[in-house]
Amino acid sequence: MAEKRDYYEVLGVAKTASDDELKKAYRKKAKKYHPDLNPGNKEAEVKFKEVNEAYEVLSDKQKRQRYDQFGHAGVDPSYGAGGGGGAYGGAGFGGFDDLGDIFETFFGGGFGGRSGGRRQNPNAPRRGADNHVNIVLDFFEAAKGCKKTITIEKLETCDECGGTGAAKGTSPKTCPDCGGTGQVTTNQRTPFGVIQSQRPCSRCGGTGKIVDTPCKKCGGGGRVSATKKVDVNIPAGIDDDQTIALRGYGDAGVNGGPSGDVIVIVSVRPDPLFERRGFDVWVEVPITYYTAVMGGEVTVPTVHGKVKYEVPEGTQPGTTFRLRGKGIPYLNGRGKGDEYVKVSIEVPKKLNKDQKKELEEFEQSLSIEQNYEKQKGFFERLKDLWK
Repeated sequence: MAEKRDYYEVLGVAKTASDDELKKAYRKKAKKYHPDLNPGNKEAEVKFKEVNEAYEVLSDKQKRQRYDQFGHAGVDPSYGAGGGGGAYGGAGFGGFDDLGDIFETFFGGGFGGRSGGRRQNPNAPRRGADNHVNIVLDFFEAAKGCKKTITIEKLETCDECGGTGAAKGTSPKTCPDCGGTGQVTTNQRTPFGVIQSQRPCSRCGGTGKIVDTPCKKCGGGGRVSATKKVDVNIPAGIDDDQTIALRGYGDAGVNGGPSGDVIVIVSVRPDPLFERRGFDVWVEVPITYYTAVMGGEVTVPTVHGKVKYEVPEGTQPGTTFRLRGKGIPYLNGRGKGDEYVKVSIEVPKKLNKDQKKELEEFEQSLSIEQNYEKQKGFFERLKDLWK
């Protein structure tokens, strides 16, 4: 089996990383290796799955705790399996539960995520895992909303055996070694005396059941891999790094437990013209020197189409005007943000001789005091400085 990389290394974070740091690192990596942005790149596809696997474990507090204690073996019982168990001679998690019982005996608390030393019933219903899917939207898809079809890879309840793992006409039996508890009791001699402890039953793998004739379709696991296409309604106003939860679309539960969810993580491509700030939109509109001086009507692009705006006479470079209600729709609410239009004045570069002469005469006819307030104030400050 190929050696798995450390999950913290995969996400590029320290072991002390906070939940927010994990989330930011995951989204950055997922966006980098997303199949939509790397079509046909098999290496990126492998890394994308690796990133999702790492985040699925580290974003779950209990799984992260087990991973920090035991590494990959703490979250994947099949990791490193073979050869009759680990160093502690047990099955499942390699006998680490024995250490848990020793801690419980002397320190009176749970170990490895158990509460008060009480073990969960292996046959109790368990919820399926959540799956994460990334989608990439352009600016207008996010602003106006759209419908997207996503591909979900999940575990479904086997329709051949109904999730029991046993072939048709048969059913699982209670494990005779553990009596259906999934745990067996052992006695260990220690310097403190004989200590009674429990570990996962090696005969049934901790499930409490024995399947003599496994289902051919699922191999006795009760669930099969499936690929589904699902239409997702993207609400107008969604932003980069926000998520949509598809309830019940995740992995099927075990022992009749509910299915998990699919968490759709949204990435929005930047737009060359518009800049989004919350629910407001900013855009820069160039106008001519003449329009800036004389004023006039200009066409302004918005999320909702083109609008006409009357630029006032004497508009200065960098002037910003506001178009109310022309921004991004509020997410799942009423109303819209605003659009802010910043004016840039384009100065003509190629004037002929006559045009330059006319412009020079025009400039000489102007009064600095009446037309150039900034210039006037600037030179007055210089005079004070030179004094």
